[in-house]
Amino acid sequence: MSLDDPAQNAAFARELGAKHVLLSDDAGAVAKRYGVLALGGLYARRWNFYIDTNGRIAAIDTNVNVKSAGQDIARKLGELGFAKKK
Repeated sequence: MSLDDPAQNAAFARELGAKHVLLSDDAGAVAKRYGVLALGGLYARRWNFYIDTNGRIAAIDTNVNVKSAGQDIARKLGELGFAKKK
């Protein structure tokens, strides 16, 4: 999720060739509710929230390393017992 507007997120996704949807929270309402809004709303902290199938937060990673984020997310999902997609 990003504080950028939908058009900026769409352009960013195209630039990266992303295969997933980038959500926009350009008003910062969701970021504020999750406690990640920083510097008076200028940006959202880079945290990962792992939400289970019941909609509950199973874990929060507040120390995201952008260089290893993909591998770190996959490992954490396994640790939490999330099923792999086939």
